[in-house]
Amino acid sequence: LAGGKSMSVGVVTQAIDRPFYGAALRGIEIELGQAGYSPLFMSGHWRGDLEARCIEVLRARRVDGLIVLTGRLSDAALRAVARSLPVVVTGRSLKAANLISLDFDNREGARQATQHLIDLGHRRIAFITGASEHADAAERQRGYQMALESAGLKIDPAIVQTGDFSEQSGLAAVERLLSGRARFSAIFAANDQMAFGAAVGLHRHGSRVPDDVSLVGFDDVAGSVYFVPPLTTVHNPIQEVGQLAARSLLRLLAGERPEGKVPAPRLVLRESTCPPKP
Repeated sequence: LAGGKSMSVGVVTQAIDRPFYGAALRGIEIELGQAGYSPLFMSGHWRGDLEARCIEVLRARRVDGLIVLTGRLSDAALRAVARSLPVVVTGRSLKAANLISLDFDNREGARQATQHLIDLGHRRIAFITGASEHADAAERQRGYQMALESAGLKIDPAIVQTGDFSEQSGLAAVERLLSGRARFSAIFAANDQMAFGAAVGLHRHGSRVPDDVSLVGFDDVAGSVYFVPPLTTVHNPIQEVGQLAARSLLRLLAGERPEGKVPAPRLVLRESTCPPKP
């Protein structure tokens, strides 16, 4: 403090208990620790008012900079914060002085996941959406739609079910799909946690993955490789994004302009998908 620095960085996450955010926070912690900085973590729970409150508290703690993991704060609010404090934000494209944004191509990742199922021969592909207030959920749904449209396949609202990125919502979505007697041979869930819940629902109704229903997730969280069967999913390099966010902030603090770019999505093929039965 005597030198004008607290050697701390404020980090506003959304759900500190979820594996997706946990990986990002680990990446931030690693990178900041190597530079002698300490992260201060707070959760906004996808509420703009809580995120704003988090930022107030962190500024009162005299953090040297701020990392915001996606969130609901408006672009204007983030630009206002950046006038007096270096800011790095993930999950959006935003340009401003003293601010760096790091965006992941959710649409392309979802297109790859859906295209994989189409290439296997699936034509009735159910989709479990993410929470409607999340920008990445909308992009993942658009990627699903793009792949179907490109293949000349009809988008059937009856096999598109709403989820909220939790395991329970994936389970509930499959229950609705099966109770509605909708025909489908594959499911694409907008994140791995919903895919895990979907698998439980299929199991309870006697459907095997992938013999009866192929299943694809998104994010490639740590548990997906140990799922039974191991889950085909889109790799979202969230720990790398956390490290990149921290490195970008450190460069801003050094008076430099970061040049980092988020890696492109890539499909990770495992044993939860196969061609549909004749």
